[in-house]
Amino acid sequence: MQKSWIGMHLRYGMSVLAVLFIITGLTAALKGYNTDRMSKAGRWEADFSKEKKAGNETPEKKEPEKTEKENQETAKKEQKTEKVQKNSKIRVLLKTDGYQGTAHPSVSLSSASGLVVSYGKKKKEWAKDSPLVIEPDDRRLKKGKLRIQAKKGRITVDSLNRGYGTPSYEGVIELRTTAEGIVVINELPVEKYLCGVVPSEMPDSYEPEALKAQAVCARSYAYRQMEEYGYPEYKVHVDDSTAYQVYGNSAPADSTKKAVKETEGEAVWYQGKIVTTFYYSTSCGKTTDVECWGTKPGGANGYLKSVEVKGEEGDYERELPWYRWKARVPVQTMSDLIGLNTGKDVGTLKSLKITGTGSGGIALKIKASGDKGTVTVKTENKIRRALGGAGYVIKRQDGVEVDSSELLPSAFITIKKSGDAFVIKGGGFGHGIGMSQNGANEMAKCGKDYREILTLFYQGVTVE
Repeated sequence: MQKSWIGMHLRYGMSVLAVLFIITGLTAALKGYNTDRMSKAGRWEADFSKEKKAGNETPEKKEPEKTEKENQETAKKEQKTEKVQKNSKIRVLLKTDGYQGTAHPSVSLSSASGLVVSYGKKKKEWAKDSPLVIEPDDRRLKKGKLRIQAKKGRITVDSLNRGYGTPSYEGVIELRTTAEGIVVINELPVEKYLCGVVPSEMPDSYEPEALKAQAVCARSYAYRQMEEYGYPEYKVHVDDSTAYQVYGNSAPADSTKKAVKETEGEAVWYQGKIVTTFYYSTSCGKTTDVECWGTKPGGANGYLKSVEVKGEEGDYERELPWYRWKARVPVQTMSDLIGLNTGKDVGTLKSLKITGTGSGGIALKIKASGDKGTVTVKTENKIRRALGGAGYVIKRQDGVEVDSSELLPSAFITIKKSGDAFVIKGGGFGHGIGMSQNGANEMAKCGKDYREILTLFYQGVTVE
C-alpha cells in the first residue's frame, strides 16, 4: 500500500516535470519566433503591404523599416532647419557711392518716425525733424560703435546714393570708426535682406517663378556666406556690391517681396548641405562647370555641371540680345590690351588662339603671340579680362552696338584673325556657372516653375 502510494506520487511528480519541460520549451520557442520575426520584419511587412495594396487596402501597421527611414529623414530635416535658424541675421557692409570704398567720410541718417541711438550703455532718441549726422571724430564713436534704429519702419542713409536714389534700410545701422573714416553696417533678418537683394539682382518685372528662383538662389548664397565673416574685423558677413550679392541698389518691389515670402526659408541642398548658388545674366545655350575657375569639378561642387539651357523648341534664350554677339578688334588695339591686362609686352600680335576649352565649349586657355614674345592666359575670368578694356565696340545679335568694357561679355568665344583685326564671336553674358537669370525668366514664360528652373541649372539638388 505504501509502495503503491509512493509509486503514485512518483508518477505524479514525473507528470508535473513533463508539463514544466513542455511549458519551458514552448516559451523558448515563442521567444525564438519573436526574435526571428523582428529580424525579418522588413521583408515580411513589405510582402504584406504589397498584398494589401493589390487589394486596394491599407495595412494596419507601417513597416518598421519604413518608419525608421522616415524618422531619419525627419531628424535630418530638423538638423537642417536648426542650422538655418541659427543664422537668422546677416550683417552687411554698405560701401560708398559707386561701391568704390568701405569707409565713409561722414554719415547722415534719418527716419520719418525718429531714431533711437545706442552707444556704450546709453540709449537716446533723435527727433524725426532733422537728420543725424555723424563725423569720424564724433565722441560717441569712442565707445566703440553706434547702433541706430528707426522707431518704426526703415532708416534712410541720406549721405549715400544708389541706383534708385537715396537708399533706406530695414533693421539696425551700426557705425564704426576707422583711420579711413566710418564703416556703415546694416544688420537685419535674412528674409528682409533678400527683399533688398532680389530686385537689385533681377528686374522686378520678370516672371513670378523666375523671381522665386532668384529668391531661393539669393537665400542659399546668403546662408553659405553667413558661415563665416567676409570682413572679420567688423564681424560682417558680406558687403552690398557684386563681390557678393548686390543689395539695396533698387527699390523694394511688391513682386520681389512676394517671391521672397512665397519661398520663405527655402534653400538649395546638395549632399546634405546648403550650396553656393552661383548665377549670372545670360547663357549661350549651355552652362559650364567650376573648371573654368581653375577648380577641379566633382565632389562637393558636383551640382555645378554643364547643361543645355533648352526646351522642345530650342535654346530658351535664342531671341535675347546677348545670346550671340561679335566684336572686330584692330590688331594694334588688341596688342595694347593684351600688354596692359597681362603685364607682359608681347609687341604687335601675330596670332591669338584658344588652346584649351572646357565644358560647354568655354575657353580655358588662350595664347597670344607677338613680335616680342608670347603670353598664355588661363581661366575664364582672366581671359575675359585680358581681352577686355576700352577701344572697340561689341555688336549684339539685335544689332545694337555697345562699347567694350573691363571684361569681355563671356568666355564662350571663338577667335579668328581677319585682315588687320581679330574677330571675336561669342555667346552669353557672365561667367556661365549655375543659373542664367534670363534663362530662368524664359523658362518661366514657358510654364516652368521655380523648382524646375533650379533643378535644371543645379544638377542633383533638392529645394527644401
